[in-house]
Amino acid sequence: MRTQLETKGNIRTVSQIIRRIGTPPSARGSASGCNCPDIFELSDGRFAVIGTDVTDELDAQLPADASRADYERIVVVTRETLIHAKADIPEA
Repeated sequence: MRTQLETKGNIRTVSQIIRRIGTPPSARGSASGCNCPDIFELSDGRFAVIGTDVTDELDAQLPADASRADYERIVVVTRETLIHAKADIPEA
């Protein structure tokens, strides 16, 4: 399993990818590896998202009650990616 580093304060912890949420990019028509948005569930209950970084383009458009930390990025995934993931997203 691959791991993802998480920063909690100054301590970095590791979460395991436990499963893909939705269908693989190849099943959604991505054969080249150039457009492979994906969603994974992590062992600590969080989700990791592979998407296009659009932080610079959308940061100023965030609503007044939304914010992000300097280490957070705004990413976009295709509608198809999220729709295919819907059935695999846990209720609670």
